[in-house]
Amino acid sequence: MGDLRSVGASFVVPGLSGVTVRDRLKGLTAHDERVLRLVGDHLGSLAARDLKARCAVGPEHDNEAWAARKRELTGLSSSRWAGSLTKATHDQWALARRGQQAHIRQLEAGVDTIRHRLSLPLGEKGSKRASGGYRSRWEWHAKTRRLRVLEDRLERARADWAAGRVRVVRGGKQLLNTRHHLDQAQLTEEVWRGRWEASRRFLQADGESGKRYGNETIRISPDGQVSIKLPAPLTHLANAPHGRYVLTTRVAFAHRGETWRDRVEANRAVAYRIHEDTGRRRWYLTASWSIPPAQTVPLAAVRAGGVIGVDTNADLPHARLRSRGGTPTAAWRLDAHGNPVGAPRRFDYILSGTSEHRDAQVRHALTRLLHWARRYQLAIAVEDLDFTAETTREKHGRRKHFRKLISGMPVARLRARLVSMAAELGIPLVAVDPAYTSKWGAQHWQKPLTNSKRTTTRHDAAAVAIGRRALGHPVRRRTAPPRTHQCDGHGHRTVQARPAAPGREETRPRIPGPRTRSVPPGRGANAGDQNTQHRPGCSAEHGFWQQDSPPLSP
Repeated sequence: MGDLRSVGASFVVPGLSGVTVRDRLKGLTAHDERVLRLVGDHLGSLAARDLKARCAVGPEHDNEAWAARKRELTGLSSSRWAGSLTKATHDQWALARRGQQAHIRQLEAGVDTIRHRLSLPLGEKGSKRASGGYRSRWEWHAKTRRLRVLEDRLERARADWAAGRVRVVRGGKQLLNTRHHLDQAQLTEEVWRGRWEASRRFLQADGESGKRYGNETIRISPDGQVSIKLPAPLTHLANAPHGRYVLTTRVAFAHRGETWRDRVEANRAVAYRIHEDTGRRRWYLTASWSIPPAQTVPLAAVRAGGVIGVDTNADLPHARLRSRGGTPTAAWRLDAHGNPVGAPRRFDYILSGTSEHRDAQVRHALTRLLHWARRYQLAIAVEDLDFTAETTREKHGRRKHFRKLISGMPVARLRARLVSMAAELGIPLVAVDPAYTSKWGAQHWQKPLTNSKRTTTRHDAAAVAIGRRALGHPVRRRTAPPRTHQCDGHGHRTVQARPAAPGREETRPRIPGPRTRSVPPGRGANAGDQNTQHRPGCSAEHGFWQQDSPPLSP
């Protein structure tokens, strides 16, 4: 028995720290759209210039350099627009810096894996923790060439990190590369140009508490009137005092509208962003604000009524769902003692089509899950999954199907959606360590939960294992003892823990007293009671109530 990975403790997921709502700007006139494009293009060019200046400074950036950048942009826009521009470009540089560090870690992992496998003889088998040698001489030679490529990439990435250089594309690298493959993307150059210009516009402003309606740059009144502070070169387009432009449309947030209106009337900070969807030819306005984190419910209180274990791994059991690119979400309700209650539930979603369609599928599946949990007032237990370093071909070798499978799992999107939607409904979430949940669930729960009317899948059994781990119970279940007089044939319990098992899954504590079939443990003092039964040789045969033997003859 090899060493098992240590299992981390379960914890209640903290609530959200921010809220975002969106509404469509309906009824915009042609002049309104023209003004929005002019303002966005002008501020976008300033953002590109400021991002270039920020990347040139590198890690040595300080408050004085920040102030100098803001002063340079103030004359070309306004003081508030300059503050939003410098903050947005700094955040974009910091994001690129974190991505660069993650890329270096991924390259280092790939180089270490290839070096380890090249050092092994050809055909040597690997283990669960380490890969084995390569299968053929041809593959070994190909991997030596790939090792040199990765080492060169790693050397360049480390040099960029040391020098503080980052590579950022305003508008997105993916959209930029699409320009060279318009036929594959089924786009014309005009359509692509419209998307590119829309993605590079800058129309967002941070809020400020104490100011009128919480934002002086993009101001929205409680009745939904939208006005924008125009940059200095475009003040001739103003249709309101103080260089402001008022749109002809009004907004009304259907979701959290009352909360937003309360913040606006109290002059609390609200950030806004205006962007254009060129595919639908629509304009949208997004509002966001921070909220104080909700007080986390103690784990003991969450476990009191039981949980719903949820498994989101993509081991698809149905060929129809697999062919459609679907992903199942298995859930099973468990009581406070870790026993499965009722039948398992499935909440499947199809990850096909556009990103909006995929996001809607995930939302719909999670909505049904959360409504089920709210009906029984239970918490939800999920795995704390993270596949950021598990999708490379160096990690899984030729297992292309498995690499594609875990790469296609929307872990980040599913986690973000689940946290936000559960916080809205007041449903606690318990995150558990994903180690061995699928394996131990199938080993200990799949067969016992299968009967003539229900076939329990590996997916359903993993949900039970996740729920038991969230409740603090061991995943391993106790089976019945061997049948009478067949101890030698059946051996000990099939799930009896070994001495080297983790402490929370140790063997049962020994009960003092004899342990025989005729005398149960701890019942040795009551063994004399058997003398009162009607048996030959017992003193009870000579009691006064004993019936005399019938005569042998009349």
